[in-house]
Amino acid sequence: MTTADTVTLTLDDAHNLCEAAAVRAGANPELARSIAEAAVRAEAEGQASVGLGHFLDYLASLREGRIDGKATPLITRPAPAIILSDARKGAAHPGFDRAFDDLVATAKSFGLALFVQRNAYTCGALGHFAVRLAEAGLVGLAATNGPALLAGSGSTKPVYCTNPMAFAAPVAGGPPLLIDQSSSATAFVNVRQAARNGRPIPPGWALDSEGNPTTDPEKAMAGALLAFGGARGANIALMVEVLSAGLSGAKWSLDAPSISEGTENPGTGLFVLAIAPSLLDSDFSARIAGQLERLSGEYRVHIPGPAKARASAAAQLSGITVPKAVYERIAE
Repeated sequence: MTTADTVTLTLDDAHNLCEAAAVRAGANPELARSIAEAAVRAEAEGQASVGLGHFLDYLASLREGRIDGKATPLITRPAPAIILSDARKGAAHPGFDRAFDDLVATAKSFGLALFVQRNAYTCGALGHFAVRLAEAGLVGLAATNGPALLAGSGSTKPVYCTNPMAFAAPVAGGPPLLIDQSSSATAFVNVRQAARNGRPIPPGWALDSEGNPTTDPEKAMAGALLAFGGARGANIALMVEVLSAGLSGAKWSLDAPSISEGTENPGTGLFVLAIAPSLLDSDFSARIAGQLERLSGEYRVHIPGPAKARASAAAQLSGITVPKAVYERIAE
């Protein structure tokens, strides 16, 4: 269905649209399929900022060389429970997709397994990696880095990316628990969207290039984002940097090229830990379900994850509605 401003697509149509566009932009079928699946899933879950709108960044980067569309990941096994992927300047998703079944099987055999990747373009919705493990009955913990956007503790210059972490756990009889949040007070895409719409950003989100607090998104993009919780959030960003870039041999955020300019791949890292909880407690998912019900019911705690699952279920029935301008740019 099309209106003056929006287009509604079934999930299959959205996936086919994105996959075909990626192939036309220079991606091989594997890469196109992987990034299309991740973008459509994010859109269906209500995460428009990392959905089809962000897919335009992938298309531009394919055309301009920041993503090598012909790259195929190199998967090795440094140890029985460790899977190492070199994305070879491609996207982050194909290496994880290739290793996923092996990662799940290894975790269920050894109790845990680790997937680490280097030399990739940024991965969009990080929760995509953790929640897939939860859907397979595992606990997932993921971390990733990217080009420097975030000021460190005591600094006014960007030294880390927004450096998100994602955590997911299986819940009996319901959708997984899913926590996916950046180390910054907000995601960079929110600042960029505010700039496009000519709207100010809230205080506490960013500094300008002189190190002064700002509510001007244009000045924020030329300056630095701020960590949530001050020094503690900045310390989490440093921890994520070590897990994702340090362990993998990927580029530190300070050394990573832009994801929207130039022709160089940012060379980012990805860390994904998979844990088999049933080997420790056979009632784990049932106990989690009971605890979350108690927290949300008796204590009115917001539980992250179910809202995305509800949005996804609705999208399966009714499709996704995206801005017409985004649809037309992908279709072109």
